Amino acid sequence: MGITSFYFLCFFAALLILYYVLPGKMQWGLLLVCSISYYLFSGNGMLIVYPIVSVTACYIGIRLLTVSSKKEEGPGNVQGSGEDVRRRRMILAMTILVNIGILVVLKYVNFGIYTIDGIARLFGSSDELIKSVDFLIPLGVSFYTFSLLGYVVDVYYGIAKPQKNYFKLMLYGMYFPVIISGPILKYREHGEQFFVPHKFDYRRVTRGLQRMLWGFFKKLVIAERLGILVDTVYGGYTDYPGAFIWIATACYAFQLYTDFSGCMDIVLGMSESFGILLPENFQTPFFAGSIAEYWRRWHITLGVWMKEYVFYPVLRTKFFTNLNKSWKEKFGKKKGKQYTTFVAMFVLWLTVGIWHGGDWKFVIGSGLLHWFYIVTEELLAPPCARLMEKWHIDAGGKAVGKLRIARTFFLVCIGDLFFRAASVGDAFAMLRGAITVWNPSVLWNGSLFRLGLDPIETVIAIASLLLLYAVSTAQKNGSVRDRIADKAIGIRWIIWYALLFAVILLGCYGPGYSAGEFIYQGF
Repeated sequence: MGITSFYFLCFFAALLILYYVLPGKMQWGLLLVCSISYYLFSGNGMLIVYPIVSVTACYIGIRLLTVSSKKEEGPGNVQGSGEDVRRRRMILAMTILVNIGILVVLKYVNFGIYTIDGIARLFGSSDELIKSVDFLIPLGVSFYTFSLLGYVVDVYYGIAKPQKNYFKLMLYGMYFPVIISGPILKYREHGEQFFVPHKFDYRRVTRGLQRMLWGFFKKLVIAERLGILVDTVYGGYTDYPGAFIWIATACYAFQLYTDFSGCMDIVLGMSESFGILLPENFQTPFFAGSIAEYWRRWHITLGVWMKEYVFYPVLRTKFFTNLNKSWKEKFGKKKGKQYTTFVAMFVLWLTVGIWHGGDWKFVIGSGLLHWFYIVTEELLAPPCARLMEKWHIDAGGKAVGKLRIARTFFLVCIGDLFFRAASVGDAFAMLRGAITVWNPSVLWNGSLFRLGLDPIETVIAIASLLLLYAVSTAQKNGSVRDRIADKAIGIRWIIWYALLFAVILLGCYGPGYSAGEFIYQGF
């Protein structure tokens, strides 16, 4: 039951009414029942076993950590007897092992098998050394696993309160809007609001519905429409070389953004209507002037989780502590620290790439390529600054800022090409075809209309992207919804009804058409 379907909207409407009819103390129980029901009716119901096992393992781990000695003075400084420290570390390690073990088995066993077989083929083997295994992957496995594990680690370090109610922890881990495509939650910041009563607030509910409507516009009007063009080119890239590939890749960057951020708008708007405020996952990423800034604006909760639970712990390990000390002596304090950070960042971006999926195209397109970008940017920043000063170029000027934004978008598109291509080999073949074939005439000779979008559909796509750009630009100066709310009631109704009818009249859905799943739903 996809969240853009008519049946889901009926489900949500009935839930919203019942949510505010019931006494406040029963609201969280209703959300839990609905979360379980959604999971059961969104595919193979048996897959609910996996999130239940994860929740149970984390609950047991939290309870064992709670009853053991907790004499701590801060993160990374667990005190008490040596036996108690070892016991707590063992509990944490076992809890992490169970959850990561499930994730590895379901998503990455075949990744290892394909890698081994690929290496064997390089050495002349024509046989499949190891047969792949087909696993049914539960909905949102990467999202709920990271939310739960982050909570257990926070309890271990004493920076989050342990949840004693098993079913409340289950709601936190299996809350149905979040389990679709995130965001990744922190219990210490967002967990308790699931369980407190929420009185009906007209403004809060309407604002949530407004945000949902904007999400539906992004998904059904923009993302699904651009997806038609992207699928045509990427599905037959040998027939569409040169400019076709560049155009399709740029369209895919916008498709991915409107699909993922549209899903977040629906999820956050839905939760806001329940009185639950979830963390933002996007902040106009295509206005970023560097790859590092892009990742502070794109999939924000994943970036924060990776820094807190992967990057910083890696830097604190004995290996990196010794490496930092050694390189400071060899290269100097500043360079030694920088080079050590680059190595730790390699681990971070490798993990980010693997998180996106068990395929080298994800490892490259969403991971290591971005590590290379960031390292290169940092290494080239000082000489570039000196050159700009020598040539009297204003580094903070608007022209330079726009060039940086364009450069960042181009680099992101290269990563997205790997992300979208069927394989790493196809990605390199597409890059070769994009670079070696010069055919700019396709921009004006009508060839683009052979990609699945006729002239009217193309105009709708361009107009929708221009609206997206206008809203994104306006967001830099504060909430667009707040400014609309300050308008006269007639203007407000015109704006929101215009958006509603745009979704109804221009959205890609209806008989013979099924809106695709959200791209990040597979992670």
